[in-house]
Amino acid sequence: MFIVHDLGIAVLFCIVTMLGWGSWANTQKLAGKDKWPFELFYWDYAIGVFAFSVLFAFTLGSAGASGMPFFENLRGASGSAMWTAMSSGVLFNIANILLVVGIDAAGMAVAFPVGVGLALVIGTVKSYVLSPKGNAALLMTGVALIVFAMIMSALAHRRHGQGKKIKTLRGLAFSGIAGCLMGFFYPQLVAAMSPDFTTRAIEPGLLTPYGALVLFAVGLLASNFAVNTIFMRTGRYTYGDYFRGRARLHSLGFLGGCIWMLALSLNVIASGVAGPAISYALGQGATLVAAIWGVFIWREFTDASKSTWTLIALMFAGYVAGLVLIGAASL
Repeated sequence: MFIVHDLGIAVLFCIVTMLGWGSWANTQKLAGKDKWPFELFYWDYAIGVFAFSVLFAFTLGSAGASGMPFFENLRGASGSAMWTAMSSGVLFNIANILLVVGIDAAGMAVAFPVGVGLALVIGTVKSYVLSPKGNAALLMTGVALIVFAMIMSALAHRRHGQGKKIKTLRGLAFSGIAGCLMGFFYPQLVAAMSPDFTTRAIEPGLLTPYGALVLFAVGLLASNFAVNTIFMRTGRYTYGDYFRGRARLHSLGFLGGCIWMLALSLNVIASGVAGPAISYALGQGATLVAAIWGVFIWREFTDASKSTWTLIALMFAGYVAGLVLIGAASL
């Protein structure tokens, strides 16, 4: 299987993760412009996540002489490790649907920073406790700056969105709950993997990244039949509505899922060198990327006051400084 040994490549993979995790939601924004509800969009997203995980497992996860091939690893995995990986997919799925609801209500510029910012703090701290790699002082200072940026984002949106207060508060609430749940999926996924997956002699019963990612996607897709069906009924949508959707709308959701899963896959592979806490924290720089999309491309702060733009500037400064410190923590 394909394995990363070089720290520079690992950091590069984390940067790609940041770009992918911060950009996939644009596919939902594009679908929303055609009045395609998130409940139907999300089915294609979940299918895209699963399809990409399988593609990754049968290509990079099975090629080469390094590490343990995908099928061989699955045959030797314990039921406990497999369930841990699948349950991480279930947990993420619930959190991500709530985040999509938050984006739909409050926009990318606030929903992503609040939801993913909380997930970054929780996931980084928990991952570091499980596998303490890197400079703890720099890592935690970087996380604190991300929290500061998250607060600035929420304040900016609150000041700018006075006329849409109820919808904004709804979006903030869903994003906050999503962030709290999402912070636990990554440590759960890492717990199913062998600490040293770069050799064939992995810890008995545990998974390589490729096996863990496929089982994660299985958990996500399977739980979608329960979780997303509830949201569909709440929104009064049917499976007939889904199948009547145009090919372009289905392709947007599928593309969004593939982009997100590519980002997660590269991040998990990089964690073997950079450490799970730093790998995850760098990847969650997606908050900065999503904020850039929301502010400058989708124009979610059009006609904002000068004081609001001051808060936005502080938000960007906090994210940039936080990410620099998190990156330095790996050196």
